[in-house]
Amino acid sequence: MARCCKSTHLYLAVMMMMFVFIYAEGVSLNDLLDRASQLSDKLHSLSTSLTNDLDSHFPPVGGKLMRPSMCHTSSLQIPNDKDQVLSVPENELLSLVRSLLMAWSDPLAMLSSEAISLPHPERSSINVKTRELQDHSNSLGAGLERLVHKMGSPPESLPSLPFSSNDLGQDNVSRLVNFHFLLSCLRRYSHKIDSFLKVLRCRAAKMLPEMC
Repeated sequence: MARCCKSTHLYLAVMMMMFVFIYAEGVSLNDLLDRASQLSDKLHSLSTSLTNDLDSHFPPVGGKLMRPSMCHTSSLQIPNDKDQVLSVPENELLSLVRSLLMAWSDPLAMLSSEAISLPHPERSSINVKTRELQDHSNSLGAGLERLVHKMGSPPESLPSLPFSSNDLGQDNVSRLVNFHFLLSCLRRYSHKIDSFLKVLRCRAAKMLPEMC
């Protein structure tokens, strides 16, 4: 019971932070970036936790099928190291973050709808975390629009990255493998979103490059 209450209080605190992030007026650019970084950090933490939950009961074949190049966002030209990230103009970096987040909207919606019936012993926990992940993603997306407005000039639009899959498959193994694959891709790109936002926050605070 204590663990449940603690989890509920933490979730409510995060939800309150998201409300302030999206709706509060007169918030500085640095504060907006700080809140965006907190949300992106939570996104990556949740996607990692979900992947670990799935790993507790997973067909051995799954690991062999996962290759980063198969993720639908792998075609995006993304900086590979810190020096490259620091050389990207702020509006382009924000555009990349928005494009990545938007590209994962449909896959995340599918994961959220499929989680409740996933053939996995941790289905209940996976379902709760997946819905929480979707809530955080939606709030971050709304917050990024505020950042665009705050930074003064809209970033250049990047090509859309359509997600074509309609389901995870019919048999239990396919459903688990595909669910795990999508989560693994999401974890990979949520880390990039989090890293890029932290660089934006660092640069807005006029910190030295080596400190970013």
